[in-house]
Amino acid sequence: MSHDLSDRADPSPEDLAAIEAEWPLIAAELDLVDAEIAALAAGGGPSVLDRRRLRRAESRVMRVAAALGVAAVMPVRLAA
Repeated sequence: MSHDLSDRADPSPEDLAAIEAEWPLIAAELDLVDAEIAALAAGGGPSVLDRRRLRRAESRVMRVAAALGVAAVMPVRLAA
């Protein structure tokens, strides 16, 4: 299968700057996803440490989002 990418535009300097400015939030959200995966994959359910890591990751996402002025960030809660 072949894709013609000749008409695809590269990101503008403004696009790259926006991504760079948002990177701390992207990194925090990736850490949250990692914590969620670890908690979900834990045999026998998430441990106390898994739950703590999840809470800390959620808190970091909220702190970074607030610092960046992001209006709506809603972490997903796992069932206890």
